[in-house]
Amino acid sequence: MLKAAQPAAPATPTKPPRPSKPAGKLSQLDAAVKVLTESGRPTTTKAMIEAMATQAYWTSPGGATPRATLYFAILREFQKKVPEARFVKADRGQFTPNPAGMAA
Repeated sequence: MLKAAQPAAPATPTKPPRPSKPAGKLSQLDAAVKVLTESGRPTTTKAMIEAMATQAYWTSPGGATPRATLYFAILREFQKKVPEARFVKADRGQFTPNPAGMAA
């Protein structure tokens, strides 16, 4: 006996493209790199968030824990871009810019 052909699975809808960022607006990670580069010393994520807000590079859109979000975003960048990561862990909870990652 022949089996009936199964209908093709419906195509998954594609996501609409993200709207582009307004000119001059930095992402949280880009602002963190800028703060670290300007400070020239190891900094905690809490201090980075405070500096980003006072220098108007980036402000939290209302999240409860922006420093935790930044910390895990930095760790995620370590995992994905191992030698080219823009950050280096200087000490427990402190980061500095990675000169090798800045050149890339």
